[in-house]
Amino acid sequence: MSAPDMNEMLKQAQRVQERMAELQRDLLTRRYEATSGGGMATAVVSGQLRVLELRVEPSLISAGDQEMIQDLAVAAINAALEKAQASVQQELQNLQASMMRPTPGGPG
Repeated sequence: MSAPDMNEMLKQAQRVQERMAELQRDLLTRRYEATSGGGMATAVVSGQLRVLELRVEPSLISAGDQEMIQDLAVAAINAALEKAQASVQQELQNLQASMMRPTPGGPG
């Protein structure tokens, strides 16, 4: 491997590190929301897969069905987490794809 090739690889690695850091910062502010039970329970999670909010409709609480409340809460949280995970996975795939593309002026 020639010196220019090695330099280009190092530059590309640095760009990837910068993009990863940017993605991590971006994930701090992202929010993903999902509902269950026709909107009776709503969960909001962060891009870091942390539960930020859980809202349950007052009518569901006043009905006093603890098992239903728990089931709907779990379903809403899991749906929000799935959205967040899918989004993060897509971002990582995009980053990986960008690493595979030849850079302008580089070999390939």
